[in-house]
Amino acid sequence: MTTSCKEQSERQNFPMDSVAWLQYLIGFNTVSSKSNLALIEAVATFCRQLELEPILTHNKTQTKANLFVTVPASRQGKAEYNGGIVLSGHTDVVPVEGQAWSSNPFTAEVRDGKLYGRGACDMKGFIACALTLLPQAVKLADDKKLQKPLHLALSFDEEVGCLGAPLILKDLAARDITPEYCIVGEPSEMQMVVAHKGISVYRCSVHGKSVHSSLTPQGVNAISYASRLIGFIDELAQTLSARDDCDHYFDVSFSTLSVGTIQGGTATNIVPNLCEFTFDYRNLPHMGQDAIIEPIKQKIALLNQQMQAVDSNTGIELNQLEDVPAMTDAQSAELQKLVAGLVHDESVNKVAYATEGGQFTNAGIATVICGPGSIEQAHKADEFVSLEQLQRCDEFLQQLLFTMQ
Repeated sequence: MTTSCKEQSERQNFPMDSVAWLQYLIGFNTVSSKSNLALIEAVATFCRQLELEPILTHNKTQTKANLFVTVPASRQGKAEYNGGIVLSGHTDVVPVEGQAWSSNPFTAEVRDGKLYGRGACDMKGFIACALTLLPQAVKLADDKKLQKPLHLALSFDEEVGCLGAPLILKDLAARDITPEYCIVGEPSEMQMVVAHKGISVYRCSVHGKSVHSSLTPQGVNAISYASRLIGFIDELAQTLSARDDCDHYFDVSFSTLSVGTIQGGTATNIVPNLCEFTFDYRNLPHMGQDAIIEPIKQKIALLNQQMQAVDSNTGIELNQLEDVPAMTDAQSAELQKLVAGLVHDESVNKVAYATEGGQFTNAGIATVICGPGSIEQAHKADEFVSLEQLQRCDEFLQQLLFTMQ
């Protein structure tokens, strides 16, 4: 395709290597509470200059967007968009308020072989390496040497519940595109992670009846009934830890259940009419939510009977706040073999934190995690990624591209 003189004069200059790309990306303040549109539009412009066709999917308020773009393979003279490998990363980062940074978190600095800035490892470092790879993939496609399509998926709001990736996957399904593999570039020190737990967060609201504390039989104590349910949840957690289907590749080999917050009551001499608490369930990939939710719902039904025997307007509500599926390794043996060969490490790593990888595996796309930097640096002040890790990621992606020829 020819480019006019006007188009050439309007072309924007973009970084040429992963370090420069990362410095550029960190300059966009994409904390989850803010818009990521400026970053997404910049990457979309870069893609268009490579004569690619980025697809953007927006949130309901049009303040945030995902980007999905494909370097199509060339098969028998036709562009092929199906199959291939997705390089996946999220564009949002966590807040910096209350953290003591040594430098401006949104102005990247290189010191002693490390690049500092919010998102340096989580996870703009991987995105920078993927964007550096993109022109190489385009050249291969132009030369008709790319045998499998290379996809890039950039999402919003991963840090607040993995809200963006489902829109990407819904759009791909509507366009009948199913990539074969996905590599999520979360910081793993360039080691392959083959599975992670799921996360479900629930809020429980216990509605009682207030009376003066001298008249307790006439009231329904919301805190007391909440404590009975919390005790049941703790017992259920112990049951989970004693199951015989644990997975010892995880640091914590069983599914966990934990109460995290609680609020209730107004004064010591008033029977409380409201108590709310939240709990967190982190499940192994082979276990669903039914293992804990059904018993909890049965306990709630029993407590509701006891409460409503005093006042029919009382009761317990259970609402799910967050649902991030586990990433399973059940269908990823071939991808694991490929990635293990590229990172020269066949060790099996499974983690308790969650990523968008579970959403990709739920969509039938075999997925692993492999990215530069350490998860220990994520979300902290003076977040960094080492230049050595960026170089290793560059080399990994270039070798991956070589296998697609």
